[in-house]
Amino acid sequence: MNAAVEALGFGIVTASILALASVGFTLQFGITNIFNLAFANVMGLAAFAAYSLDTWTNDIWLAVVVAVFVGAAVSLIVNRLLLQPFIRRGQGAFGMIIVTFAISLLIQYATVLVWGDGQVSYTIQQGVGGKRLLGFVFTPAQLVIVGGAVIAMGSMHLLLRHTKLGKAMRATAVNPALAGNCGIRTKRVVDVAWAVSGALAGAAGIAFGLDTASFSAYTHQGLLVLIVAAAVLGGIGQPYGAMAGALVIGISVELSALWINSAYNDVIAFAILGVILLVRPRGLFGGTFSTQEMSA
Repeated sequence: MNAAVEALGFGIVTASILALASVGFTLQFGITNIFNLAFANVMGLAAFAAYSLDTWTNDIWLAVVVAVFVGAAVSLIVNRLLLQPFIRRGQGAFGMIIVTFAISLLIQYATVLVWGDGQVSYTIQQGVGGKRLLGFVFTPAQLVIVGGAVIAMGSMHLLLRHTKLGKAMRATAVNPALAGNCGIRTKRVVDVAWAVSGALAGAAGIAFGLDTASFSAYTHQGLLVLIVAAAVLGGIGQPYGAMAGALVIGISVELSALWINSAYNDVIAFAILGVILLVRPRGLFGGTFSTQEMSA
């Protein structure tokens, strides 16, 4: 019983990290219809930028700010300078997947070039103790991760449902041409969407780095399968679905580790995804956030 409770606690932390990442991933897809395979490497780059600042200043909070900023800046640059030129030339969906895969390799090996391929860790992880909350035992870093994810998801809800920018994002996702004709600056909306999703990537990157004992330039790439599974499970392009998908995948893979080797986490995630999609082919929430939210 204790082992199950402990695994559930780990699942909540994992789900929090996946929620940050999968909402950012699915937001990019919902706005621009790009299945971005470079997303996890942006997470890794942001995590290493934060690691450098944490090493220099021993200030993890400042490092979090830097990770969020770097994630937003890199995502914006990737979309503006590397992806949009291909889109303007009429590159199809499959071609764009190949482009994002190439970008992911560029970012990964740039990270190796600057920081090397060894394992690193944040200073906050040294000598920390556990704290009991609601029957679970969390490290201070894990409490920050869960609390930060809750705040970020609440902020995303307010952005999407209660701001003019959120309405503009939803309209752009439904029909960019019509949104432009209605006076919405769609290019600016796309830029903001990628910056917001990049900020979530940066937050997820440092959160994942904090939750692991150590990480390398290749570590975050291994999380991409779970991110995609959570996003597709909730309904690709649907931020609220990504939150639900992250909760299902995060808790399931940690609980399954009680009976199955954790090396099979990706298999478990896609097994759950397959079962859900057999019942609901369009995911838990179905469709994209744009179409559902516009009717709300």
